[in-house]
Amino acid sequence: MKRALNTLQMREVDKAAEGHGMPASVLMENAGEALARAALKLASPQGRFLVLCGIGNNGGDGLVAARKLAALGRLVNVELVGVKDALDGEAHRNLKALLAGAVSVAPISDELPVGPGDVVIDAIFGTGLSRAPESKHANAIGRISVWRAAGAKVLAADLPSGLQTDNGVPFAPCVAADVTLAFGFLKVGQALEPGASLCGELEVVDIGIPRAAHQVLKEPQVYLLEESDVRGRLPARKPDSHKGTFGHVLVIAGSWGKTGAAALAAKGALRAGAGLVTVATRPEALVPVMAHAPEVMGIELVGDGGLGPSDLNPLLEAADGKSAVVFGPGIPRGDETSKLLQALLEELEIPCVLDADALNALAGHLDILKKAKCDLLLTPHPGEMARLADKTVVEVNQNRIISARSIATENHVVVVLKGARTLIAREDGTVFINPTGNPGMATGGTGDVLSGICGALFAQGLSPEDAAVTGVYAHGLAGDVMAKKKGQMGLVASDLLDGLGEVWVRWGR
Repeated sequence: MKRALNTLQMREVDKAAEGHGMPASVLMENAGEALARAALKLASPQGRFLVLCGIGNNGGDGLVAARKLAALGRLVNVELVGVKDALDGEAHRNLKALLAGAVSVAPISDELPVGPGDVVIDAIFGTGLSRAPESKHANAIGRISVWRAAGAKVLAADLPSGLQTDNGVPFAPCVAADVTLAFGFLKVGQALEPGASLCGELEVVDIGIPRAAHQVLKEPQVYLLEESDVRGRLPARKPDSHKGTFGHVLVIAGSWGKTGAAALAAKGALRAGAGLVTVATRPEALVPVMAHAPEVMGIELVGDGGLGPSDLNPLLEAADGKSAVVFGPGIPRGDETSKLLQALLEELEIPCVLDADALNALAGHLDILKKAKCDLLLTPHPGEMARLADKTVVEVNQNRIISARSIATENHVVVVLKGARTLIAREDGTVFINPTGNPGMATGGTGDVLSGICGALFAQGLSPEDAAVTGVYAHGLAGDVMAKKKGQMGLVASDLLDGLGEVWVRWGR
């Protein structure tokens, strides 16, 4: 896993590095050296380098890179974006060193021929930008966009200028880079979308921060998942296993017109290794559900309308002997569904995944979660999270980590906040960012498949964290596998079921 830092954490690490004998001058020199090397890889043999530097440490990194490129005899144009007299510390020292090498620092003319083979180094802003770039800075970012459109490659120093460090949301304007070098650590905004896409190819480079300086990082942390972190959480199967070994999932889902939601959740559970799956649903929905999924067993929830307290005893009977529950996809929700949910969670002792309308039934009743006996995993999309947190969807998406973390920590549950770069938040506040998945998965039913996968992993004995991390990563990877075969445009939720099989083959499971 790659640790992802926010602005405050990065400042603490930089300060601690100096306290452990690594001066800022050396860190800046190393960062600039890394920039120069990366720029040379991007440029043609006769390519020009345009280096735009701000007045902070990020600009200092750019000035070092310009000095090193010029020392190699390359053609370098350097522009200082901001007030020259505002430069201080190591950035000012590196400006003097650059000028001493007879490299001029002057506004870069719009008439300068820039195109393929040339490289633009964006060293205007680093971490901690708190408002949209204006005047000279906005103009400089605009010119970078023009040069990129003309064919030049853009290399961002630490972070594309205009991107917010802590949430991945860009200000307007914002640089779109071809390559970004993250100095020392990945930043949170680089691991989240749309920041991840704006970074282009992202490389974390070691600039000499002592490992002892890492000790200032306190919990909770944010991590970007890697496949090697996930695969080992799923145990290999023993030769003497049988269907009872891998658990029995109860899926409470579906209603007339939404039978597909129940079928997809049930088949997701089967494809994720559950030994047995039973769907509990209203009588009119049961036959269509089982027609979709012949391997699934069914239980009728006698009655009509929304689920409510009268369904409690039948559901408790259905849950007897089961290993995990998935509750919510396509259920008929009514005024008393929240009462049923509370009563059910107060009795259940097996882990439970809450999705879709089970989450909507929770809205305004989060105290239900604190009374639950069982381990809980919530899988909201941004709209459902907005209702749970009493926020707007815009507020949720602008602060995804805060949104997921707050629900998880306050209610002692694991939260999966779905979307581009799905988040998994533990109850201790640790957040994992999932890199798998693609826009082709933005279609009805993919979330139902995910809830079934997580339910199956629960049933096989995985912890809430392991079930969530493994389920989310595998679900997204299945989507990526199928997108390569079918394209993103026509991807449908049932395609993920085939993709899961290929994931398990890849993982030797």
